[in-house]
Amino acid sequence: MVNNHSERLDAVFHALADPTRRAMLRSLSDRARSVGELAAPFDMSLAAASKHIKVLEGAGLVRREIQGRTHVCRLDARPMHGGMEWMRHYERFWNERLDALDALLQAEDRALAATGKPRSQR
Repeated sequence: MVNNHSERLDAVFHALADPTRRAMLRSLSDRARSVGELAAPFDMSLAAASKHIKVLEGAGLVRREIQGRTHVCRLDARPMHGGMEWMRHYERFWNERLDALDALLQAEDRALAATGKPRSQR
């Protein structure tokens, strides 16, 4: 059963809704990075980048480790599993409906073929 009321799921989708945060996650999928490295590709202050990272941390998608004066961020993709499960539910929903439509259209084609009329003359 898909959980539609999870605060964690809401936090994950909120975090993923922003292109800057998605780009940060993509960057972290290669390797751990400092806050400065995560902020560098964007035209934003370190404070603004830190706000994005805090959203990612709040969703459980990023783990921050303090090494002296450097904050190192690592990707933790496990919370995305709940989002994938939610989307798979709707993938199955649409696949079932499209399969039903396909079966209906094929049955209609067979019925038309039996009458010898082309589809446009119905």
